[in-house]
Amino acid sequence: MAIHKVIEVSAESPESYEDAVRKAVKDVSRTVKNVRSVYVKESLAEVEDGNVTQFRVICKITFEVQ
Repeated sequence: MAIHKVIEVSAESPESYEDAVRKAVKDVSRTVKNVRSVYVKESLAEVEDGNVTQFRVICKITFEVQ
């Protein structure tokens, strides 16, 4: 039986939502081992002068506890 824990994090990128998700996983993986999945709970975008300037995601990241 495996035990999993879920944490909620946010990340942003000027490029895309996908890039923001990758950044969230990469940042969490620096300190948390055994990341298994990511669930995008919310996605938001900042707009300035009619242009999207930042893509932001709020994610739930699941990892296995050893």
